[in-house]
Amino acid sequence: MADKDLYKIIGVDKSASQDEIKKAYRKLAMKYHPDQNKDNPEAEEKFKELNEAYDILKDEQKRAAYDHYGSAAFDGNGGGFGAGGGFNAGAGFSDIFEDMFGDIMGGGRRRNSGGAMRGSDVQFTLEITLEEAFKGKEATIKIPSIEKCDKCSGSGTKSGSGAKTCDTCQGNGRIRAQQGFFTIERTCPTCGGEGSIIQDPCNKCHGSGQIKKSKTLKINIPAGIDTGRRIRLAGEGEAGVRGGPNGDLYVLISVKPHKIFKRDDTNLYCRVPIPITTAALGGSIEVPTIDGKPAQVKIDAGTQNGKRLRLRDKGMSILKSEARGDMYVEIYVETPVNLNKKQKDLLKQLADSFESDTGKNSPESAGFFKKMRDIWDDLKD
Repeated sequence: MADKDLYKIIGVDKSASQDEIKKAYRKLAMKYHPDQNKDNPEAEEKFKELNEAYDILKDEQKRAAYDHYGSAAFDGNGGGFGAGGGFNAGAGFSDIFEDMFGDIMGGGRRRNSGGAMRGSDVQFTLEITLEEAFKGKEATIKIPSIEKCDKCSGSGTKSGSGAKTCDTCQGNGRIRAQQGFFTIERTCPTCGGEGSIIQDPCNKCHGSGQIKKSKTLKINIPAGIDTGRRIRLAGEGEAGVRGGPNGDLYVLISVKPHKIFKRDDTNLYCRVPIPITTAALGGSIEVPTIDGKPAQVKIDAGTQNGKRLRLRDKGMSILKSEARGDMYVEIYVETPVNLNKKQKDLLKQLADSFESDTGKNSPESAGFFKKMRDIWDDLKD
């Protein structure tokens, strides 16, 4: 091993705790993983270097040896990682995910005795409309899946005799080797960590006990659901290996943007344009609602642009409740365009009539310009 600062590679101080080392490693491993950097060969080298550093620092014995002797504890003369039988890049690529995600959501692949492994969890994104999120619905989804092989019933063997315990690791899936003054554990090279070997593999699944298929499922979407919510379907993930239990399916909800409404939790917002005459004289307008029933809204005389009106219980459904949020109508006073000569003359007459008492008809404008004149007068003094 080259003389490298393993703590610097992972991005932590020498005094960092195991939890801090693990968190820093996970973050960088996701950043530099080859699957995320297919066109960047430097990322793969960085990933290998990171994996190698973590393999030492996560182990208390190896870390102590590194802290005391430095990289010399792992060079070829010391029987360490540079001498073969130690760090294996290929094994590291698979072990990283077992280490990182084996305890998340009950997911990953959990090994049981006899080589059985829990199937991986699967996530599927389902896009729905705002109306569907309001009402709720029963959705049908079709997803690619890995199922138990129907020919060998998931055993992976042609004859049904099952798997033979690996002679190299005695079924443990890992082997230990003495390297100088400490012991190194690594994935068994014979069985690849399975703990068992299939001698007569099924010709349909080639010994994996699994086949790729697509399946159709029905799922109930509750009223009031929002983007980011997940629905768990237990046992609908990938099939387990060699008799292991199935993983779970997580359906991630994504609600499409709406043409009229904007959602904020359980409330809805709607921007409604009204003619300038309605804003000045008052009146009544009809606005849409999420349940499809139009609502009548009273517009007071002199309503200003941007005024917000509240419609109680006209918003989104609330999860696991009969109640609803509110709907807010934001008034947008529209200035008339494309006026003909008669309309322009009428507006000019109206404007002339305001000049005699601007403060009464346009109090905000009059107040603003008065403040502006006061500022100018102060500057002159």
